[in-house]
Amino acid sequence: MSKALIIVESPAKARTLKRYLGKDFEVKASVGHVRDLPVAKLGVDIENDFSPQYTTIKGKGKIITELKNAANTVDEIYLAPDPDREGEAIAWHIAHCLKAAKKPIHRALFHELTKKAILAAIANSTELNQNRFEAQQARRILDRLVGYKISPLLWKKVKRGLSAGRVQSVAVRMICEREQAVESFVPEEYWSINIGLEGSSPPPFIAQVDKVSGKKAEISNEMQAGEIVEALKKADFRVIDIKKKQQQRHPSPPFITSTLQQDANRKLRFTAKRTMSLAQMLYEGIELGDKGPSGLITYMRTDSTRINDEALAGVRDHIAQTIGKEYLPAKPILYKTAKSAQDAHEAIRPTDVSLSPEMLAPHLDADLLALYTLIWKRFIASQMKSAVYDQTIIEIEAGKYGLKATGSIIRFPGFMKLYQEAVSVEDKGKEAIQETDTSLPDLQRDEILQMKNIEPKQHFTQPPHRYSEATLIKALEENGVGRPSTYAATLSTIMEREYVELRQRRFYPTDLGKIVNELLVEHFPNIFDIDFTASMEADLDKVEEGTVNWLDLLRKFYNPFAETLIKAEEGMKSLKRLAVKTDIKCSSCGDLMVIKWGRKGEFLACNNFPTCKNTQNFTRGEDGDVQPVERETPEESTESCEKCGKPMVYKNGRFGKFLACSGYPQCKNIRAETTGVACPEQGCDGEITRKVSKRGRVFYGCNRFPKCKFALWDKPVSTPCPQCKAPFLLEKLTKSGNRLQCNNKECGYSKPMEEKE
Repeated sequence: MSKALIIVESPAKARTLKRYLGKDFEVKASVGHVRDLPVAKLGVDIENDFSPQYTTIKGKGKIITELKNAANTVDEIYLAPDPDREGEAIAWHIAHCLKAAKKPIHRALFHELTKKAILAAIANSTELNQNRFEAQQARRILDRLVGYKISPLLWKKVKRGLSAGRVQSVAVRMICEREQAVESFVPEEYWSINIGLEGSSPPPFIAQVDKVSGKKAEISNEMQAGEIVEALKKADFRVIDIKKKQQQRHPSPPFITSTLQQDANRKLRFTAKRTMSLAQMLYEGIELGDKGPSGLITYMRTDSTRINDEALAGVRDHIAQTIGKEYLPAKPILYKTAKSAQDAHEAIRPTDVSLSPEMLAPHLDADLLALYTLIWKRFIASQMKSAVYDQTIIEIEAGKYGLKATGSIIRFPGFMKLYQEAVSVEDKGKEAIQETDTSLPDLQRDEILQMKNIEPKQHFTQPPHRYSEATLIKALEENGVGRPSTYAATLSTIMEREYVELRQRRFYPTDLGKIVNELLVEHFPNIFDIDFTASMEADLDKVEEGTVNWLDLLRKFYNPFAETLIKAEEGMKSLKRLAVKTDIKCSSCGDLMVIKWGRKGEFLACNNFPTCKNTQNFTRGEDGDVQPVERETPEESTESCEKCGKPMVYKNGRFGKFLACSGYPQCKNIRAETTGVACPEQGCDGEITRKVSKRGRVFYGCNRFPKCKFALWDKPVSTPCPQCKAPFLLEKLTKSGNRLQCNNKECGYSKPMEEKE
């Protein structure tokens, strides 16, 4: 019997595979990519047709050696990293490393980690997909060209540590443009008028002024509202039309990557990064007691809503058996997949729908269980009947004014019995029905109604909402920018670079983000254009399909890009000296402070620099206002500086208190906080000072270190022991209270701190 080696990218995935495969298979993990473009240089030979210069990733040499050794002991090799472009690239690079073994190499695609799916994937293994690898390679080179060519320009013109990215910079641009729309928005006043009415049968209800003289009501100020209120007080209210119709609300399709990230953000408040990390764990396998590791969901990077026939049969049986046959449609519901979708994988669903969240609760932590529950419910709900509700619209005449009252009553909950998609603030007005019913009375045409009350309300139009993680992902997907599998990394990057920040779960661009975006849009208008980026994504898809050559794509991109880069290097103004004005006054000279960027980030500096060199740290409030961090007043000590004679003061540093000369910066003498206790080591004239270890733990040691290595964990006190006459005692922190204790273990002297002599 021949033996085979299976290589996956994740140790967790390897453990799950080992559970299902026998002794004829050896399973190894590459722990992600093994080869990539070098970090320290561009790594792309542009003159030689964009030839990539791949190198072994630091730390992966040992893993490659292990894979080579394993390959030499088997008859064939199955490469089974994730079934997407990144996974294909990992497989190609592993194949390159193992080519010396001269063993047959197959590509296995695991869309779910169940025994049946694993064995089927091995039996139906294929060759490596060159088109998919070239699509990944083209994307990697494009991102490298943009990042490694433009980022140094930002270092030169703004500050070091900045970066530009083909997708990340477009995301920042979208956030900045939304912020501009918010800031430039001018609110407009409008009024609504609600009238409490009562008919011959209960309940009372609310109607709203909808028309004036047959035209749509536009009430723009208080005077107009007052005139309408006075007219309605004298009017008769007559029912002129009652419209009743039955409507349906259909279930949402099962999750794809982007909709999972959106719903998890709205319902569970998970970041996209957290969602994908948890989904990866559920896919690769969770320990289920005696059963061992089991893959609980299908592959989580997908843009297809397709479900295989076996899974459809399983979920329909589950609905009939556990929820009720009345909730089961006559035929399976088939959802259309977007035209731009690659459709390589199924939608995200449980691998076994019979594994309910309640059954898995003992094996999953709170976050894993919450995400699994979301996926499990959404999948089942996607194959349930539509919700049915009655909608009633009552039209009322009051003189020249037309009123409307709308209500809905759920008749059959359908899929809503199990699951409802989260509704964003932006989409609330688009929802057909909400979770609560709104009932209207049973009225007759021409019935006269009694007015109970009337309430005019002032409103103002609202600016567009700033993006949340969910709405930004939705906007990126709708505009074709990036791929759903990259959104989590993109959002993390723009926050780590401090281009944007999250406040109350909404994205705000920072001053740095605005400046960088302005420079990039001005000098690279095409590269960071939404439509251009979307067309590039479409071309990468065509490379995977085999209809576009990856080198042609790079050539088409690079020539105009290189010309733009030359112009940008000449024309981009340097902002290193740029300062953002504030209304904070300098504590030294009274001039205004400005925000500048340094190696360690933003700080406040006096506008009168270099005459005044005052600087200060600051924080931002929830509304983004700059708030200076007040400096602590140094605490004076009884000691004098041995260098200049001025008083020494206590200051707080990274590792606790220390003594510094009050004559700083002219005198820069500093030393650790002394305890006043002489070092007891024979022949040492040092003092014991307070210190902090690398792990942040306080200890006390000789100030003559490293010549003298005497150290204590407890604070020494310059009080001799009354029993053995030892030169000092120790402050011991105990559960029963602080005590003074002799350092001589043979002495045994110990007293509570309050009895200190």
